[in-house]
Amino acid sequence: MPWQECHKMDERLRFVARRLDGEKMAVLCREFEISRKTGYKIFNRYKDCGVEGLTDRSRRPYRHARQLPFQIEKAIIQLKQEHPSWGAPKLRERLRRKHSEVQCPAISTVHAILDRHGLVKRRRRRVYKAEGTLLSRPSSPNDLWCADYKGEFMLADKRYCYPLTITDFASRYLIGCEALENTRAMYAFTVFERVFKDFGLPAAIRTDNGSPFASANSLFGLTRLSVWWLRLGIDLERIKPGHPQQNGRHERMHLTLKQEATKPASKNFLQQQARFDQFISTFNQERPHEALNMRYPAELYSPSPRPYNGLPELEYPFHDRTITVTRCGRICMGPLKINLSQAFAGQRVGVKQVEEKIWLVSFMRYDLGFFDHETCRIESAENPFAAKVLPMSPV
Repeated sequence: MPWQECHKMDERLRFVARRLDGEKMAVLCREFEISRKTGYKIFNRYKDCGVEGLTDRSRRPYRHARQLPFQIEKAIIQLKQEHPSWGAPKLRERLRRKHSEVQCPAISTVHAILDRHGLVKRRRRRVYKAEGTLLSRPSSPNDLWCADYKGEFMLADKRYCYPLTITDFASRYLIGCEALENTRAMYAFTVFERVFKDFGLPAAIRTDNGSPFASANSLFGLTRLSVWWLRLGIDLERIKPGHPQQNGRHERMHLTLKQEATKPASKNFLQQQARFDQFISTFNQERPHEALNMRYPAELYSPSPRPYNGLPELEYPFHDRTITVTRCGRICMGPLKINLSQAFAGQRVGVKQVEEKIWLVSFMRYDLGFFDHETCRIESAENPFAAKVLPMSPV
């Protein structure tokens, strides 16, 4: 026998019909498993409204605590229509002076009313698009390092290896080649910190636009790794997407590395790293380079005179406030919570008021963007790392 479906409306009709036939309320309520209070309520609604009284009613409260009177909401909308360029702070002040006897709502409430009625203009956020930066061609060691991940390959134990390689641009000296399990930033931090301690700091580092060097979803493509480089006084150079030839010297080294140290792949990471270490020694001290007039890279390279001594303290004497970015990438300024970027988590930024309720956020010597009290959202400034078009020289 199939299950019988039970609908609330049908049950209520049966309940009322049997009550109209003269059955006792207590007996009916016990059979239908409802309280007598509910039974009387259903029956009284039927007597007052007929069958329509048995339908479900809205549970919405008749009144909302602290709900803004519709007259004030109407006045705010009317003021906005009269002054389309005014924001919530000015509209609230105008309303306060015009109706001094009425308690004015908060600025956030005024902004919410405008937003609800479609009276807030939303500016399109600048979406970061990787375009590359200006590229230098230095001739001295440590003026420019190049870094990249050689394409992953599988070891004999079925695990993938991601070699992180670092070279000096001028001397072609292979500074490091580390066998890593993935391209996560935490492993790259360890490699670069060890290299900085051994060889000092370069003036700039050139990379592609991939992780962990850059991010398509971050402000100006910055990541925690690239922000760390900036803190150390290292300039950023990025090649254009799809133009590996702009890092051609480094890619040419990858070809030699692939031929001499990855075919066939080793059994595990330890053995593969031993082959990389042997390759570094041979590449720098035994292999003549035609581009260097058959000299060895070790004959041209010398460590950087800039030692690695950790991060210097950041100060912003020309800004109104110095704020430490939270772990989730926010700037907390009183009641305001402004999303910046997780790339700056733990870093100190400078905040300076440039106009009424408009603030500028800076990191070191770079202006990152602006935010206001209404939206509390960063509008990025001009990309300080983008390639600049140089003016034409006079003839």
